[in-house]
Amino acid sequence: MDHHIQQQPHHYDGGENDYMQQEDDWDRDMLLDPAWEKQQRKTFTAWCNSHLRKAGTQIENIEEDFRDGLKLMLLLEVISGERLAKPERGKMRVHKISNVNKALDFIASKGVKLVSIGAEEIVDGNAKMTLGMIWTIILRFAIQDISVEETSAKEGLLLWCQRKTAPYKNVNIQNFHISWKDGLGFCALIHRHRPELIDYGKLRKDDPMTNLNTAFDVAEKYLDIPKMLDAEDIVGTARPDEKAIMTYVSSFYHAFSGAQKAETAANRICKVLAVNQENEQLMEDYEKLASDLLEWIRRTIPWLENRVPENTMQAMQQKLEDFRDYRRLHKPPKVQEKCQLEINFNTLQTKLRLSNRPAFMPSEGKMVSDISNAWGSLEGAEKGYEEWLLNEIRRLERLDHLAEKFRQKAAIHEAWTDGKEEMLQQKDYETASLSDIKALLKKHEAFESDLAAHQDRVEQIAAIAQELNELEYYDSPSVNARCQRICDQWDSLGVLTQKRSEALQRTEKLLETIDQLYLEFAKRAAPFNNWMEGAMEDLQDTFIVHTIEEIQGLSTAHEQFKATLPEADKERQAILGIHNEIAKIVQTYHVNMAGTNPYTTINSQEINAKWDKVRQLVPQRDQFANQANVIGPWIQTKMQEIGRISIEMHGTLEDQLTHLRQYEKSIVNYKPKIDQLEGDHQLIQEALIFDNKHTNYTMEHIRVGWEQLLTTIARTINEIENQILTRDAKGISQDQMNEFRASFNHFDRKKTGMMDAEDFRACLISMGYNMGEAEFSRIMSIVDPNRLGVVTFQAFIDFMSRETADTDTADQVMASFKVLAGDKNYILVDELRRELPPDQAEYCIARMTPYTGPDAVPGALDYMSFSTALYGESDL
Repeated sequence: MDHHIQQQPHHYDGGENDYMQQEDDWDRDMLLDPAWEKQQRKTFTAWCNSHLRKAGTQIENIEEDFRDGLKLMLLLEVISGERLAKPERGKMRVHKISNVNKALDFIASKGVKLVSIGAEEIVDGNAKMTLGMIWTIILRFAIQDISVEETSAKEGLLLWCQRKTAPYKNVNIQNFHISWKDGLGFCALIHRHRPELIDYGKLRKDDPMTNLNTAFDVAEKYLDIPKMLDAEDIVGTARPDEKAIMTYVSSFYHAFSGAQKAETAANRICKVLAVNQENEQLMEDYEKLASDLLEWIRRTIPWLENRVPENTMQAMQQKLEDFRDYRRLHKPPKVQEKCQLEINFNTLQTKLRLSNRPAFMPSEGKMVSDISNAWGSLEGAEKGYEEWLLNEIRRLERLDHLAEKFRQKAAIHEAWTDGKEEMLQQKDYETASLSDIKALLKKHEAFESDLAAHQDRVEQIAAIAQELNELEYYDSPSVNARCQRICDQWDSLGVLTQKRSEALQRTEKLLETIDQLYLEFAKRAAPFNNWMEGAMEDLQDTFIVHTIEEIQGLSTAHEQFKATLPEADKERQAILGIHNEIAKIVQTYHVNMAGTNPYTTINSQEINAKWDKVRQLVPQRDQFANQANVIGPWIQTKMQEIGRISIEMHGTLEDQLTHLRQYEKSIVNYKPKIDQLEGDHQLIQEALIFDNKHTNYTMEHIRVGWEQLLTTIARTINEIENQILTRDAKGISQDQMNEFRASFNHFDRKKTGMMDAEDFRACLISMGYNMGEAEFSRIMSIVDPNRLGVVTFQAFIDFMSRETADTDTADQVMASFKVLAGDKNYILVDELRRELPPDQAEYCIARMTPYTGPDAVPGALDYMSFSTALYGESDL
């Protein structure tokens, strides 16, 4: 029978859901894309042969070989595993139609409603209808039963492909046409199930031919999947035929059906395990979230319970800001976590119950109730914390105000007291006059009033410090220390004020006493001073007397005057007693007298001086003889000592020089006695007494002896200085100098400090000189150029130093100048300035005469005559 069914959506009613919406690629106009038709012919033919070969046959031409219905029925029996009705063996058209209808009836019996496919078209070799029929068979027997998760048929096959190729790079299966053009999808399917067959890592997306051929060849060789497609057709077609691709891919699905079953079992296990894993993850998440939340609560509660106040307002305000940050930023996320924790717990318990799992029991201490209890403790600790912070800030504000008030008052007080202790400790009253003391007392009374007025401020400072202590001000130690310093200083000021007041009053009384004594001193000192001045005038009057009788008359009057002196001395002692009483008061009470007696210009020193003058004038006429008898012998003794020193001195020349200068100093210090003697002599002469029988020394003898003494000591010192100059210039050692002195003293037989000619000759012979008269005369002309017949020690040293020292000569200096002149007989100014230091060069230029020799040039100087002149005639 013919199965011509009205056109309607192709589906099957096998009691199951639609497995595919068959879109009619073979529609009414019977047209088919040539490329697709070619691909379908090859693919469907290969698919049919993959089953027919099991029956030992195959087809060559799909539209021809199924026309008699025999191989069609055989194909259906192979793929279904069922027996169809016995075919007709005749060759007539009717037999063929009968066989094809049997095949179509079998297909329909499998729940497939065929549309537009009739036995006549198949028998007539209609390619489109034949391909459509084969496609219907492929859908029913190769694709319909594919099921992946909740999908089946085409969608199931597509999902299977996607799942299998998901791990592979550059593979993205979205359909059954262009997703397979690069060949990587086929290779990925093979590699996923048989990774040893393909080295997937070496495949390139840009080489589809290689990829496709590799997949087709491997599938045919190792998987028993015939090559149903041509790589060239797929690559050369913009959109490969979907049915051809599906047919070929379904072969992979069935080839891997064993693996698919294992995968399905694995998926089931995975699904169960996934539920367990998800539940376990939820448990772990709950445990971690609970632990983190409890740990945060554990850390936060001590912070909220900490009621230890900070020391400064800034620190407490920061604490308040931190608390507000806690409320605003830190706590809200934790509230959310707590809520989420409860939600997760309830969700987990529900999932466990639905999956027949036992209920979740959190770790000890991490139950929802435990977290709620901990959260309650957090809320309890938080409660009142902000109020405490605000109260502390108000307390610190009060403390800061008090502390600032304390600092201000302390600073004002310290500024007022600055320098007051030094002022009170001044000893200005010790040098003050009585009027000054009275002024200082008035000033001190004013200060005492000022001091009393500041008592209130000190008490306020102490009260504020006490309040700061009671309020537990953090910086109380420094406040207390400053307050203590102020109080100690205040006590010190009180003590110093009292001491100064007492000192001023005591000084006032002492100065008043001294003032009375000054007045009494002035009243008695004035008449006594007048008496002494009159007495001195009388004693110093000049009387002209020429006889002993006149002198005796004056002496009698003088003796009478001396008789009044004891009474006068008593008055002097009484006046000095007043002065001594003043001095005793000053010493006892350490009064520093600022000035002199305001009532008189006479002082005790002046009284004593005048009294001493009176006493000196009385016996002065007798003093000259006594003084002359002492000074004369002293001068002679000193002259002898100096003469002996100049000959017998020992030690270095510097020691001798020091010794002589000490002698000179002692002689100069004796000068006041000479002056006193001169004064006495003058007074005697003024008295017209020209003869003194008490001494053999006249004033003229004394003067001459004194001048000789001064001259001798100065000359002796000069000789020693010259000896030092000679020694240093000639390089003579101290031992040599001592040897010269010893030789000289030995042959100075008369001990005059000089040797005569014969003594000098003997001295030279003793030193090893062997000379005749002519040589001795030459030497004498050197040491005694003035021909006095004597040799001084200085001349002796000069001679001996020339004999023993290596000194420069005129010839040596001349030779040196010749070197500087470049061996010329003259030297130029520029050469001197170039070779010598500036001052020495100018010295030579100023003293050298122009050179006048035959080889003279302008500016030439005569260094030869200059060198000779440097040594003069002394260089023999």
